[in-house]
Amino acid sequence: MIPAPAFLTNPERFMAFSRWAAPLFGVLALVLGLAGLWLGWTAPEDYQQGATVRIMFIHIPAAWLSEFVYACLAVASFLALVFRHALADAAAQAAAPLGAGFTLLALATGSLWGRPMWGTWWVWDARLTSVLALFLIYIAYIALRASLDDETKAARAAAILALVGAVNLPIIHYSVTWWNTLHQGASVFRAGGSALAPVFYWPVILMVLAYMAAFGSLWLVRIRGEVWRRRAEAAALRAARA
Repeated sequence: MIPAPAFLTNPERFMAFSRWAAPLFGVLALVLGLAGLWLGWTAPEDYQQGATVRIMFIHIPAAWLSEFVYACLAVASFLALVFRHALADAAAQAAAPLGAGFTLLALATGSLWGRPMWGTWWVWDARLTSVLALFLIYIAYIALRASLDDETKAARAAAILALVGAVNLPIIHYSVTWWNTLHQGASVFRAGGSALAPVFYWPVILMVLAYMAAFGSLWLVRIRGEVWRRRAEAAALRAARA
């Protein structure tokens, strides 16, 4: 078996770090989120989209986080498969419900934004369909882990599913380039500079940072909870054998 990297071999170090980092990220998320929402909701209406443009301050960060969280899940799954370390597996397991939540929020707000802009709640467009596929992969990952009684087999099967599902990430990212789609292309970060006016650009950036900080806080809390659960189950098993 390949030796695990040092940062994965010391759960006590992680627990000590996460004890102060989780609340710090939570406070950071609150401050950034309030600033982003204030700037966003006081921004002027768009000349084409009117007040509905403000949906993007919720939608764009959720869409970005849906992919970012899956990338974290895939990396943690890879490390758990290769190094067989419980902390990486706990990180993957803890990330999945959070990623599913961000993806569902992206789909819901995208639908609300699409109705006045496109005249429909949903189209089987390349970007929308690939994001829906991402949500279903999250659900499949969660369901697979819950369906197997053997936790080791469940972790391995779910990790393989997560790595296979990672193929969808570049499809989502390049879907607006590879296929005809109603969804607009890159507008925040793109060659030649952002297409957004500063009055819209900065609230988006602040909200993205707020979402990332919120994910960091919740992820650390969920990993801590998973570590405690596994420790409790191990202690109960030792007590039953004694």
